[in-house]
Amino acid sequence: MKKISIWLVLAIVLSGVCVLGFGYQKNLEPNNFYRVYMNEEFLGTIASKTDLEEYIDDNGKYYKNKYQVDKVYAPEGLQVKKIATYSGKVTSVRDIYQKIKKEAPFTVKGYEMTIKKQTDEDTIKETTVNVLKTSTFKNAVNTLIDTFVGKDKYKAYIDDTQAKIETTGETIENVYVEEDITVKEARIPVDETIYTDSTELSKFLLYGDNYKENIYTVKAGDTIETVAFANKINAAELLLSNDSLTSESNLLYPGQHLKIAETNPQISIVEESYVVKDIESGYKTEEKYDSSLLIGDDKVIQQGENGLERVSQMVKEVNGEITYVDPKGKQVLKSPVNKVVLKGSKYVPDVGSLTNWGWPTDSGWTLSSGYSYRTSPINGSRELHSGLDISGTGYGSKVYATNNGKVVTAEYHYSYGNHVVINHNNGYLTLYGHMSRIAVKVGQTVAKGQVIGYVGMTGAATGPHVHYEVWKGCQYCHINPAVLYPGGYR
Repeated sequence: MKKISIWLVLAIVLSGVCVLGFGYQKNLEPNNFYRVYMNEEFLGTIASKTDLEEYIDDNGKYYKNKYQVDKVYAPEGLQVKKIATYSGKVTSVRDIYQKIKKEAPFTVKGYEMTIKKQTDEDTIKETTVNVLKTSTFKNAVNTLIDTFVGKDKYKAYIDDTQAKIETTGETIENVYVEEDITVKEARIPVDETIYTDSTELSKFLLYGDNYKENIYTVKAGDTIETVAFANKINAAELLLSNDSLTSESNLLYPGQHLKIAETNPQISIVEESYVVKDIESGYKTEEKYDSSLLIGDDKVIQQGENGLERVSQMVKEVNGEITYVDPKGKQVLKSPVNKVVLKGSKYVPDVGSLTNWGWPTDSGWTLSSGYSYRTSPINGSRELHSGLDISGTGYGSKVYATNNGKVVTAEYHYSYGNHVVINHNNGYLTLYGHMSRIAVKVGQTVAKGQVIGYVGMTGAATGPHVHYEVWKGCQYCHINPAVLYPGGYR
């Protein structure tokens, strides 16, 4: 009886070995887990990729409310790799989430708008703007177009309802953004600037990152031009920052508060227009010499009278600044009558008059940039534009000395291009820049109205024009040329 019991126990043990040992080996399968990496750094192993994604989304309520989105995603650089392992050890999704949170910001779906802006011949500046909807960027650009072109003018252009030019007027031929702008759908880190409001984005596109606003209190005698100049901006910028100002002719009152802000446009709104306008053609002063009169004695024997011309031009403006004027035609409506002055000498003195200054170009000109602060159309930096840019008479048209004097410079300069400087020996010097060709030499005495060169676009120029500067007392001591023309430019 005892023997039977021993054999029975042995049989039971052996059968248990088969079941518990060899049988377990036959049915064992690996676990499908996921290894989590952040920028190639191992964070841990989790049981479910879906659980991690849902946990990230569930804990992103703040960003969902802030950006009004339905889902928050993992950071860029997070990798979740599926593995098969016999180990049953995993890290909790919560612990992995906390590790991720310390390493990088979470993301939301949106769009990266990359603006490629040519700053000079060899440099392209790239600016990236993040938006959740492309319509936000489009609306912001349209706001800038309304600002620089004019809302009503642009709408008439889009609707093809512009008035036809019967005598004088303007029609827009084209409006576009000059920069190359690319759109890419992306997951945007929540710690970056993400624009959801087109008004805020248009402010960035107009003023850039470093928007600074100062308040100026108007004093008696202030004008829009003098306030702008005193604060190193131009009149157009002053109008942009102050909705209450509608034109440069608006009157200011003492105590009025005005916003002062420098623009730094991130995109270039280009407007190309066909313009027909009537322009007064200034009379010229003809000087005759009489040896019976003493040197310096002037006698007016015929008063001058301005004429009138109808000029046609193709005008290109970038962000409200004229950068190119191409003359298309000119019709004389009324010929000017020259002023004739009898001078007391038969020779040409190299001393210029203090009261009688001529104009450096032919008639039909347009003042494309005045003596004011502006953002340079060449390199985008802030600058005082130290003279007048006179456009519209056409490439190769004549450039004249504005007074008697002696040529002290006639050469090429990297910025002024082909330029001439005349010392009028009366306390003033004048400079004439960007000429296509120079017609005088250093040391030569020239008379007012004498041809000294021809209109061009050499040096730092966006189109054919003459850059005209007036210096007082010394070279490069520039002043506003307007002081020499109290009756207006002509």
